[in-house]
Amino acid sequence: MMKGQKGFVLMGGAGHSVFSLRALWQRIARWHEVSRERRLLATLNDEALKDMGLSRADVEQETHQHFWSDPLGKGR
Repeated sequence: MMKGQKGFVLMGGAGHSVFSLRALWQRIARWHEVSRERRLLATLNDEALKDMGLSRADVEQETHQHFWSDPLGKGR
């Protein structure tokens, strides 16, 4: 290493890969859950939506969100 350079140590190995795969799997599972909840929300009638304080416009806005857009931020 030359004078003034900063060195980097790559931390990897089997443990790191397993953690990354687990985190990826959890994120995919959360995306699936959010997508399923949005589809279910779209099936509710206006009376049920009113009970929850939502309008049909609210549902339209929510169902047009990307599947990775998590309103609770649980996928992060």
